[in-house]
Amino acid sequence: MYSTTWCGYCVRLRSQLDRAGISYSVIDIEQDDIAAAWVELANGGNRTVPTLRFADDSALTNPSVIAVQAHLAKLAAKATTHE
Repeated sequence: MYSTTWCGYCVRLRSQLDRAGISYSVIDIEQDDIAAAWVELANGGNRTVPTLRFADDSALTNPSVIAVQAHLAKLAAKATTHE
């Protein structure tokens, strides 16, 4: 999860992901220029957080925990069909 220390939406999403048992890492885009550049690329030039980056390099910006769960399920289904 790309985040900042002051982002309330990020705090809320982290809490929801924790309750759902979804693991994640937090990268502060104010401390990592490469991460900030990736967030800008994923969001049309904007530094919008929270932005989640998945193993397949897809992204969700300010998603609900339900959207995250659905995306993870889609990625898992895709992985099992390619085995």
